Amino acid sequence: MVGMSNVGVPELAIVLIIALIVFGPKRLPELGRSLGKGIREFRGSLGSDRDDDPEPPRGEIEPPPPAKQASEGETAVHDRN
Repeated sequence: MVGMSNVGVPELAIVLIIALIVFGPKRLPELGRSLGKGIREFRGSLGSDRDDDPEPPRGEIEPPPPAKQASEGETAVHDRN
């Protein structure tokens, strides 16, 4: 299958003509917009994962969250690691 990875203008034109026949001229712009929106949301979700929860720099350890105080009638449970 040598040479099958090259997609040129004639191949793209054939794909667009087939899409035009299958979906029609009224629906094609709507499909393009929704496809573009989906790609943007996907890229945004990949980028936001890294920004929302940054990892601490190497060598630095985050302090553990404060322990919950036992209220009256409850016993405190301590995690030992």
